Amino acid sequence: MEKETNYKKFIMDVRTIFVGCNITDNECLMLKEASNYGHSLSVNSRHKDTVFRMLFSDKKELLTLYNAVNGTSYNNPDELEITTLENAIYMTVKNDLSCVIDMRLNLFEHQSSINPNMPLRDLDYVSRSFRRFYDKQDIYSEKLIKLPNPKFVVFYNGVREQPERRELRLSDAYTHQEENPSLELVVLQLNINPGYNDELMQKCPTLREYMLFVERIRTYRQDMDIDSAVNRAVNECIKENILADFLRKNKREVVAMGIDEYDAELHEKTLIEIGYERGFDTGREQAAINMLNAGDLPVEKISIYSGLTVEQVLTLRDEL
Repeated sequence: MEKETNYKKFIMDVRTIFVGCNITDNECLMLKEASNYGHSLSVNSRHKDTVFRMLFSDKKELLTLYNAVNGTSYNNPDELEITTLENAIYMTVKNDLSCVIDMRLNLFEHQSSINPNMPLRDLDYVSRSFRRFYDKQDIYSEKLIKLPNPKFVVFYNGVREQPERRELRLSDAYTHQEENPSLELVVLQLNINPGYNDELMQKCPTLREYMLFVERIRTYRQDMDIDSAVNRAVNECIKENILADFLRKNKREVVAMGIDEYDAELHEKTLIEIGYERGFDTGREQAAINMLNAGDLPVEKISIYSGLTVEQVLTLRDEL
């Protein structure tokens, strides 16, 4: 009875989002399967640890990643201070990883979906991170308070095509574009899918092995259920010495996290595909208007599903 009720609620959610798009029963069934049989559309509404975050929470591994990204050669993990904001919640997502070494602050995020709002999220994160450097000092005094130099990096390994390197700028979100905005924040997005950023992968073997592990899950997911795909990928990677020690030690947690992470990813991919298909049938703008009227989807998701830019969706919202 409960499962039937959840299923009916899910179908209602789907039809509310795609009202006017004549979504078929088969497409609803696809969404039902992609969302793990009856979960709501907000499958990943709570932040869960990912394999990526768990891997690089180790100081030694994080230092190797830091060196690979920055072209440095620090060799003492004890010099690195992990400053990840464990309790900082913004738009249901925690700060993945951050660290300071030699008064240089790096904020690392891992994303399997495209998010144009990363500069805004990082602005929130870095403000919170800076606070610990001036919390006990008088910011109204004549003495200059020294802060670490920040760097913002997103490691992208989603299924949508992206360039090898891409800069996301806070100023892109500004209503009025200016040549030299008073406040700017630049996030470097690095594509870590197979065939991209080979030099980075060579400098950080754990990042490369993580990429191989993820790719196996996606490959096997095409022909089997998510549980079987993750378990097969884990077992094979252990045999082939891909993240072997890490996977042996944390197998149960990794399997659970992998199932959550890549089941949610499949769900989002299915939504995107149907959103595009139906968006073309009714017009991208009309599809976006339908989703805005539903009232429970963030602008960035509507942008993805409709194929419009965030700015176009915001304009439509203002006109409603």
